[in-house]
Amino acid sequence: MKRPLKPHQIFEAHNHHRCVADVMTSIEASCSERGLKLTSSRRKVLEILLEEHRPLGAYAILERLRAMGLSAQPPVAYRALEFLTGYGFVHKIESLNAFVACADPSGCERPAFLICNGCERVAETTWRESAAPAVADAARSMGFAIRQEVVEAQGHCSACTDHG
Repeated sequence: MKRPLKPHQIFEAHNHHRCVADVMTSIEASCSERGLKLTSSRRKVLEILLEEHRPLGAYAILERLRAMGLSAQPPVAYRALEFLTGYGFVHKIESLNAFVACADPSGCERPAFLICNGCERVAETTWRESAAPAVADAARSMGFAIRQEVVEAQGHCSACTDHG
C-alpha cells in the first residue's frame, strides 16, 4: 500500500481516488485482521467522510445518507461513528463537533489536525511528544496523568492564504 499523503498534500491537488482507495484498503485489512465487521452502514458513513478532506457533523452525514436513499435515523449514524472512532478509523474534531476519516489508519497513534478556516479542509499529522509541554509539566506536578491530548490548529492553508 502507498504511504499516506503528507499533511500539506491534503491542501493541494492530488489523486483523491487513489487516496480514498488506499484508506479503504487499510481499513478493510485492519477489520479483517481484528475480526471486525465493516457493516454496510459503517462503510457508507466512512465513504461519506472520505468524499472530501472536510469534517462533517452527524446531521450532515444523516442528510447524505438520506440523499442516498438509505436509512437516516440518528442511531444509524451515531452507531457507525461510535464504531469508526472507537477503532481509530475516524477522528472527532472536537472544536467543530465534526468527524473526519483517518488519513493513515494503519499507523495513527497521536493525530494532530490542521484545520483551514478558508476551504474547511483538514490535514492530519502526528506528533510524538506533548503538544503543550507546560500543560504536561503542570499536570505532572499535580499528579495528574494525561490520557489523551487533542491537538487542533486552525488557520489558513497556503492556497487560501494566497487568495486573500
